[in-house]
Parts: sequence; C-alpha cells; structure tokens
Amino acid sequence: MPRFQVTQTGYTIQDDLQVVGRDLLIVVTGGTTPHIGDVTTLTATTPLQTVKFPSHDGRFHKDNFVSERIARVIQPVLEGTCTITAGIHVDQITQAQIAASAPMGDELGRQIAAWLKDHPATAPKPQYYRDDQTPPRN
Repeated sequence: MPRFQVTQTGYTIQDDLQVVGRDLLIVVTGGTTPHIGDVTTLTATTPLQTVKFPSHDGRFHKDNFVSERIARVIQPVLEGTCTITAGIHVDQITQAQIAASAPMGDELGRQIAAWLKDHPATAPKPQYYRDDQTPPRN
C-alpha cells in the first residue's frame, strides 16, 4: 500500500492509498490526533460529494478542506471510483499551520496522481449485460 506524506510548519499530513480493483481508498491523517472527520467521494466524471462528521464539541470537522483539494488534483487520472477519508488535528493549531494545509493537500494530490500515472489499474474492466440481455437461469 503506497504512502505519501508532506511536512510543513511543524506537522505532517500523510495518506495511505489502497487500490481496490480499479477503485481507490485514500486515508488521509496527520497532526497530533488523527481521526476520520469527513468522507469525500468522486469519479473522473462526477462531482465531489463530501460528508462531514461532527467533532467532540458539536461543530463539524473541516478536514474536507484537504480531502477536496486532493480530490480535485487526482480527479483527471481516476479510472474508477475514489473514496477519501480525512482526519487531521493539530493541538493549538496556528494560522500559519492552517494556511499550510492547502498547499500540503495539493502536494499530496500531485504525489498520488504521479503514482497513479506510473501504476495504471491492472484489474479487468467489469462486464455487464446489455439492456436486451438477462442472466441465464441455472
């Protein structure tokens, strides 16, 4: 399972990439308390969809700021579906660290996109019945 990471302003964000057939699962974590704060889904031809989870204090996590940046960078090279979970928490985060999360997400996206270009999916494309066909009876 490939792992990519970027470090700036005193913290690291990393992701673990899992290839599932022609699809991708990307788990993005970082900081002092990794978690799952959001889930972003997409394909090469569909818009991003994100679900944000509530945090301990009732506000919603903002990890989608990073997951959606990664998603936009890798979207053109996707061969199947992509699900990204993200959960980054830095205790007492500074404004500089918040600002750094945008270029960190972009860089992770570029690393993933480069790896995907070098490692195209090897799983066969699924075959489906045409509208005028039905499965045979056993």
